[in-house]
Amino acid sequence: MKRLFSILAITCLMAIGTVNANATTAFASATATVTSVTQAEEAASEDLSFHQELKKRFIEGGPGFMGIVLLCLILGLAIAIERIIFLNLSTTNTKKLTQNVEDALNSGGIEAAKEVCRNTKGPVASIFYQGLDRADEDIDAAEKAVVAYGGVQMGQLEKNVSWISLFIALAPMLGFMGTVIGMIQAFDKIEAAGDMQPSLVAGGIKVALLTTVFGLIVAIILQIFYNYIIAKIDSIVNDMEDASITLMDLLVRHKK
Repeated sequence: MKRLFSILAITCLMAIGTVNANATTAFASATATVTSVTQAEEAASEDLSFHQELKKRFIEGGPGFMGIVLLCLILGLAIAIERIIFLNLSTTNTKKLTQNVEDALNSGGIEAAKEVCRNTKGPVASIFYQGLDRADEDIDAAEKAVVAYGGVQMGQLEKNVSWISLFIALAPMLGFMGTVIGMIQAFDKIEAAGDMQPSLVAGGIKVALLTTVFGLIVAIILQIFYNYIIAKIDSIVNDMEDASITLMDLLVRHKK
């Protein structure tokens, strides 16, 4: 009988040990699952894309001033992209054009050189054409034509660029105005409540800071495009001036 009780006791202990082991394994598995789910949720929150975060902050800033600031960005970028495309199309290989015009002058005269200019795009080719078109008169007439038409081409290059500078100045000013209005609203809430509670002013201050941030972001983006456009215009204008001097020298040699 004692032996039977001993066997039963050993069997019970083994069963209890197995259950405890299974429970420990299940608990560890559940803990790992919960941990992985928590980590996945944290990763999902951390992986919030820049676009989603920007959209969230934009909505929190309010549709009033944020919409106007966004409009400044859209219009400024539209003008900047149009100017960049136009300036890139206006860029000419001045050395190659000059060589082609010189070869045409030596081989076929003024008309052949004018044909080369007609088949070449850009302000430099247009200036060459105007100078060659007055070459039959005298050098002074050709030079005046080149200078006059050069001013016209500069106006075409700088067209609408002033609007970009306007949006660069306007965007942060609108942001600062939103900041001031947000602070005024926050102090109005304090005055109405008769108590200085952080929850009363937090919303207004947050909106105020968001409008300022977005205004500065818009100004920074447009400023980068504006500086590139100005540098591109200066480069083309320098090519035009050098080409004008070269053209006068070619015409002088051709008349001799």
